[in-house]
Amino acid sequence: MPTRPGIIIPAVLFASWADKGLALVVMGGLCPKKSGRVKTTVGVRAGRNVAEVTTSTLAAGFILTDEKDSSRYTLTRDGQLVSVLDYRDDGHTIALTRAFTIPTFRGHGYAAVVVEGAVAEIEARGDRKVDAVCWYVADWFEAHPEHASLLRSR
Repeated sequence: MPTRPGIIIPAVLFASWADKGLALVVMGGLCPKKSGRVKTTVGVRAGRNVAEVTTSTLAAGFILTDEKDSSRYTLTRDGQLVSVLDYRDDGHTIALTRAFTIPTFRGHGYAAVVVEGAVAEIEARGDRKVDAVCWYVADWFEAHPEHASLLRSR
């Protein structure tokens, strides 16, 4: 489908407000012509509050990052975004709203890794309850009843 230069077609279905332009990185690989308007690499955002980012290294080269300014946990491996867990924190409860794995990395249990890392961090802090809004997170808690005490009672 031909388009005018500068128009971005929303072809990446997994993009959300929390992706902060990462969908354009994926789309950049789909665009035959390179343009200054289409990002092809993830750059450092100007003005990012580095103090608001918590990083932990997991086994097998994975890095779990709590991006507080974006309200999400990210799982990266070798510098590539693998999985994301969006959340909302109201000061008492953390609502885990969406677990998502980039399509090329699906089927390897990476969503479970990011959920497990986030739950471990929340549990270690000990000052919040969890509201499992996302169906995947709810299923994860059913499969791991040892963490059920962390869930908010309704």
